Amino acid sequence: MKKTFSILSIFTLLIFSNLSINSCGSTDDTVSCFPSTPINVTLNLNLPAYNVLNQVGGWMYVNEQQSGTRGLIIVRASDTNFKVYDRNAPHICPDSNTTLEVKDNISIICPKDNATWILLTGQPTAVSSVPPKTYPYNYDPTGKILTVYY
Repeated sequence: MKKTFSILSIFTLLIFSNLSINSCGSTDDTVSCFPSTPINVTLNLNLPAYNVLNQVGGWMYVNEQQSGTRGLIIVRASDTNFKVYDRNAPHICPDSNTTLEVKDNISIICPKDNATWILLTGQPTAVSSVPPKTYPYNYDPTGKILTVYY
């Protein structure tokens, strides 16, 4: 009876340990509990609302329809390149205090644990070893139309 109870206890402990370890485990670019939402945003950079994205280093939050569960951070990284980051922290499961914010126009920070990344590159600088989730985009420089999709 004791042997059966011990084996059952160990088996139960192993199952719960495995579940707790893998419940918010990490994949290559984000935690497994990261929300997966279609992204489809088109911005006309000729409009005054998006003028900040015409300068290198300019950034803005985008919270339009189909911009993810918490919105996007879009940064003009160079004359021809942008960075489009999801505002969900990539390294911890989402909760009320894990929406990424831009700090001092040079870094991105997670308010929950002060993880930080370089705004222009997404390179991690503290706490997290994974960069923010980025999305592909198309940019038409002639019409100044930026389309973000996923």
